[in-house]
Amino acid sequence: MSKLHEKLSAIQAEFKAQKSRFNSFGKYNYRSAEDILEGLKPMNIKYGVYFTISEEIVHTEPPIIVSKACVSDGVDTITATAVVGVDMAQKGMQVPQAFGSASSYGKKYALGNLLLIDDTADADATNTHSKSSTSKPKLSGSDLDKAVEYIKGGGSIDAIKAKYDLTKEIEKQLVSL
Repeated sequence: MSKLHEKLSAIQAEFKAQKSRFNSFGKYNYRSAEDILEGLKPMNIKYGVYFTISEEIVHTEPPIIVSKACVSDGVDTITATAVVGVDMAQKGMQVPQAFGSASSYGKKYALGNLLLIDDTADADATNTHSKSSTSKPKLSGSDLDKAVEYIKGGGSIDAIKAKYDLTKEIEKQLVSL
């Protein structure tokens, strides 16, 4: 195992990302990519590493962005990725806002993949906003992960809605992929 792997393992065990943002609609706290990067700054000095994020548009119709989060010690580099779609039909968003939203989402999840941050238990991933349905199961946990992969692979949100009860937040999350 390289020294960088050992350093990253220690960072993953020690790092706690603060949820400094508040969603007033859903009434929950959440973290952003900026929050994660700010929290990593002390780790840079302590472990002699640095973190970077890069993005690449890999498909244009529909636009698909691959975000890569990397940690390096100047010799070795470890990379984790996240793939996100840009919803060009998002109501109320101009093109730059749609790309910015997808970019922020991709950065956050690439960093989460690199640092083993599990957002499936976060309120922003599971909040039901006090609404429930008795006819279909709620989409959460591993089923939510499968739904995300299904959408990223070109699947239909309507197929997911036919099988699961979606909160507005989860539906918005899936539509934005």
